[in-house]
Amino acid sequence: MQVFAQRVQSNGRVYLTGGACAVLFGWRDLTIDVDLKMDPEPKGAFEAIAHIKELLNMNIELAAPDDFIPPLPGWRERSHPIEVVHGPKGKVEFLHYDFYAQALSKIERGHQLDLTDVEAIWERDLIDPAKLMDYFTKIEPDLLRYPSLDPKLFRDQVKSMCCQLKE
Repeated sequence: MQVFAQRVQSNGRVYLTGGACAVLFGWRDLTIDVDLKMDPEPKGAFEAIAHIKELLNMNIELAAPDDFIPPLPGWRERSHPIEVVHGPKGKVEFLHYDFYAQALSKIERGHQLDLTDVEAIWERDLIDPAKLMDYFTKIEPDLLRYPSLDPKLFRDQVKSMCCQLKE
């Protein structure tokens, strides 16, 4: 985060998601890559990412829940602050991407590690099962814009996970 902020040329926001959040919160020891979304994207961000990838020999990908499921209303406001880093030409806010959106995208993908992550998110009181179902209901009409998704199956997966978390 420090290196990124030192190299960009303007203010911006970086939302971390997936394994990066898991490592920072401590429910995983490592991740194979760092997934992020920039909004707004600071000038020079891609040059900074290339430098960091080479410097740390790490994989950095532009990926966020709204690449796979419809964006949840209010996701920016629900994103958890990590740190604000001041660089020579601006400040960069780092945040955890909204955990409700992360949980829904992980449920949709359905890999065992993703489902374990959803349980870890819940165990840390970062999501509530009733609200998770409510957010799903809010994006359900927009699932048609994601032809690879099966809306009924997705609904069933979310309901099942919510029931499991309540037990």
